[in-house]
Amino acid sequence: MSELVDTTEMYLKSIYEMLEDGVPPMRARIVERLGHSGPTVSQTVARMERDGYVALEEDRRIALTKKGVSSATEVVRKHRLAERLLTDVIGLQWELAHEEACRWEHVMSEQVEALLIPLLNNPQTDPYGNPIPEKPQAGKSVKAIDGGVSLETFFRKNPRGGEATILRIGEPSQAVPGFLFKLAAAKMLPGSKVSFSFDSLERLGIALNISAGETTDGNEKSVEIPELHFKHFFVKL
Repeated sequence: MSELVDTTEMYLKSIYEMLEDGVPPMRARIVERLGHSGPTVSQTVARMERDGYVALEEDRRIALTKKGVSSATEVVRKHRLAERLLTDVIGLQWELAHEEACRWEHVMSEQVEALLIPLLNNPQTDPYGNPIPEKPQAGKSVKAIDGGVSLETFFRKNPRGGEATILRIGEPSQAVPGFLFKLAAAKMLPGSKVSFSFDSLERLGIALNISAGETTDGNEKSVEIPELHFKHFFVKL
């Protein structure tokens, strides 16, 4: 079991995810993601700095130390392996796996983690398309994920919409089960080819693009994506 308190692991995971998404980690961003008050976040980050997990830079960005990178990577790895176990082996619904894995990540031992790799056939991504990091290695930093763009960037370049493949769904959007349920019901999962249309300044219309040879019941499946998900929903052309 991890020796870190759950709050520290939660903050490390959030910082790791921001780095993956190319978002500068700052206390204000943690407030937005976790819904904690500004003073609470400041106190927690100060404690993490004292304990050697993070360092505050001059521009107020939060940098992970070597110790922080190692601990954050381990938490994220356990979380995403737990999601795979829950969906692929136990059979928990896709839209519920993230929330359940948030509990498992804090109690999973290294022995169990090691046994999950062969059991799950060495998965490379979690059920939401995010890469499962390798075991922490000395000197390795957290890099932004390549190979896709957020819907925010996609529509900035394609204001009229277009077709793309769902690449991954970021952690903040996974924390909204109702949104995931709608995606699952419409079979709009990572790997699905879909067509996007700009609906208004506040929302997106998304429709599944059925490839040639497939049949449907004649009903078009579509899901509205609220603006709050634009930065956390990634596609590739």
